[in-house]
Amino acid sequence: MEKSFFHHALSIREDICTGCSICMRVCPTEALRIRDGKAKLIGDRCVDCGECYRKCPVHAIIISQDDFSRIFDFSHRVALIPAVLHGQFRHEVSMAEISAVLRSLGFTWVYEVENGAGILKTAIEDLMTIRTLPRPLISTYCPAVVRLIQVKFPSLIRNFATIKAPLEMAAFYCRKVLRDKGAHNAEIGVFYVTPCAAKIAAVKSPVGEESTPITGVINMDFIYNKINRTLRNKGEFGSDKGHSTSVSPESLTWSLTNGEAANVDGRTMAIDGMNNVIEFLEKLENDEISGVDYLELRACDEGCAGGVLLSSNRFLVAERLRNKARNLLVAQQRECADEFPPIENYHDYLMSKVNTTEEIKPRSMYRLSVDRDEAMRMMKRSRRIMCWLPGTDCGLCGAPSCLSLAEDIVRRRADLSNCVFIRETNQEKRLMARETSSRIMKRTWGENNFEKNCNKKGAENESN
Repeated sequence: MEKSFFHHALSIREDICTGCSICMRVCPTEALRIRDGKAKLIGDRCVDCGECYRKCPVHAIIISQDDFSRIFDFSHRVALIPAVLHGQFRHEVSMAEISAVLRSLGFTWVYEVENGAGILKTAIEDLMTIRTLPRPLISTYCPAVVRLIQVKFPSLIRNFATIKAPLEMAAFYCRKVLRDKGAHNAEIGVFYVTPCAAKIAAVKSPVGEESTPITGVINMDFIYNKINRTLRNKGEFGSDKGHSTSVSPESLTWSLTNGEAANVDGRTMAIDGMNNVIEFLEKLENDEISGVDYLELRACDEGCAGGVLLSSNRFLVAERLRNKARNLLVAQQRECADEFPPIENYHDYLMSKVNTTEEIKPRSMYRLSVDRDEAMRMMKRSRRIMCWLPGTDCGLCGAPSCLSLAEDIVRRRADLSNCVFIRETNQEKRLMARETSSRIMKRTWGENNFEKNCNKKGAENESN
């Protein structure tokens, strides 16, 4: 049975939220509302892109992670680390040093996620030879984009390249190697160090899969701070002789903008930034774009280098990774790789795992009802309501746009009187008392926002 909601890594702390509405205005899928002076999340619209987290001025939006101590529930503790973790450190800090610190924190094996990209390159090449598949094929690398297409562009789901991400390929490899060495599956914990909220949601509620080989997730800002503090306190930490990597220069930059598209034959395009992705998908859906074979779409600027859980500037991270890729020599790659076999040795096994096993289904946020006839009636009512609404999208009703308010009204989540223009008109016609209008406004924005407060941002006592 199709799940009715996504798992969400993002949540709102109401004790901190001031109801400023910034998150509501930047959300690309209109998944936020203001009620009782606090931001409220509409779960079936949110794609966990993290734009609200990035822009919240009071840090009231948080991203959940697994308790770090959970790694010690397993005898074999694997840290799957993406290349952008390395890119946050100055070039003097090597991959081996970072691996050594992670082992000192309790992990028994550290493995780069991008090692799995080579398998995907082969899988994508195989898909591109199937001429009956629609064009362009759309990468499923970024889970925020996958969810965006599910809820906002369901007609494009058929364009998905139905293969797993490098993360899952790396996790399958690590589990297989450890099992071949005699470990039981229950003894193996595979933990992903995530640069964003969307990948947490993808692990907890995978799209196109019933389960995942990944045990848990740890936020990158948490791990980065631990590594940085250890390196700062101990100076030269030394290299990790048990560190294994065979990551290629091409794979190292896979997560950056054009890192994936550059490895695909044909006419490819790489689009980054959620607003740019939405604009491009609208053109694609309207048949304004043709002749493209493959699309790499990333929700964050500069790809994963712009993930919301990174602590360093995205442009510096991208530059460092590209420099590392240029300087990466085969001899360096194999320097510490004797303990574990190269991932290429497991090519056939991983190719058997590379395809998604379930159909990716639409979860359209525009669907007003599961009953088609009722949905049509609700849509007609929404259009009638729009005749009365001003179309200014001022947000004073607690919804991001007049259209979203109209949809909320037909869903019985709001009332026409939420619109300040409607209330003013009714007051002029003596159809509503001013006290009633004031009560509705306070119900939306909260009592506290109508009281004098010199400590708010921009007021004279802001720093107090």
